[in-house]
Amino acid sequence: QVQLTESGGGLVQAGGSLRLSCAASGITLTMYTMAWFRQAPGKEREFVASIGRSVSLEAYGDSVKGRFAISRDNAKNTVYLQMNVLNAGDTAVYYCAARLSRLASTSSGDYDYWGQGTQVSVSS
Repeated sequence: QVQLTESGGGLVQAGGSLRLSCAASGITLTMYTMAWFRQAPGKEREFVASIGRSVSLEAYGDSVKGRFAISRDNAKNTVYLQMNVLNAGDTAVYYCAARLSRLASTSSGDYDYWGQGTQVSVSS
């Protein structure tokens, strides 16, 4: 049974930082491209970042470039999202996703497994 479990969300002041974690079980992380998406109330799910299967190629959404960093620890079967200089626009539920492919994608429909999400709230 595949399970992705996000943690690390919470309430933070604007300008602050948070680090999200996504622990994977039931899959071998090295076979998967991993990504983070987010969804704010009333908005569509938005691509945040992705990291390649083995080459560790990274991609970021325009709104988070230069502020967020995605990384992975295959030995721990865990993916991280370091979020810096947070602003109110980053408030959303953040989801971890896994895609059984070496190809990254910004489309949520291309991902095979999803976590339950973790809430990030940024106060201005």
